[in-house]
Amino acid sequence: MAVGVVAVTITGTNLGGTTAVNFGPRPATDVINVSPTQLTAVSPSGTGAVEVTVTTPGGNSNPEPFFYLGAPWITSVTPAAGPFGGGGSVTLTGLNLATVGAVNFGANAGTITSVSDTAITVTVPRADGVGTVPITVVTAGGSADGISYTYEANPFITALDPISGPASGGNAVTITGGSLSTTEQVVFGPGAVHGGGQIASFTIVSDTEIVAVAPPEAAGAADIVIQSPGGNADMLSAYTYLAGPGI
Repeated sequence: MAVGVVAVTITGTNLGGTTAVNFGPRPATDVINVSPTQLTAVSPSGTGAVEVTVTTPGGNSNPEPFFYLGAPWITSVTPAAGPFGGGGSVTLTGLNLATVGAVNFGANAGTITSVSDTAITVTVPRADGVGTVPITVVTAGGSADGISYTYEANPFITALDPISGPASGGNAVTITGGSLSTTEQVVFGPGAVHGGGQIASFTIVSDTEIVAVAPPEAAGAADIVIQSPGGNADMLSAYTYLAGPGI
């Protein structure tokens, strides 16, 4: 695919009166002599590496190389959603990404942390609000879009029903709150907010309600943690596991 058409500044000597600038066999347009040592010209479309020459009444210059860069192409973003507060890291994969200068999430610029020709890692900027925005990648070879990122609302929990159950687990617990429809995991247990606890099976009823099946745990107070692309919601010591009777 031919690319190009960009203003190029050429410096040298005896450039006054330039009559032509060629990029390989193709002539440039809009040639402007700035001074005897500098001129600008708009490159024609092309591919790969070509030699640039300047023609004046005194003859042809020595050739200098010029490289046409392929336009970027984005195939995926991982993960494709996160909290509207931003701050998470995503990886964009595609082609011709090595010269990336900017990655924009809607109107907001991400922070580029690593780059190769096939992948870019970016810290997601804070959003203006919840919703889906286009991602635009800008390189020396052009720009690419067509991939989107979804900013999710932060989930929150307001109540549990019931608030206790047997240590053997198995009872259904209704969790109410907000922004629960994207829930990916529900965890019960002491220290769940620090990565402990047991994963519960659950059913999303609506954006404000989840029904989770309490997993077995030791008797005592347990945290409840909901994990989603928009972030985590938790209630500390919100559920109590009750020891079974003994005789």
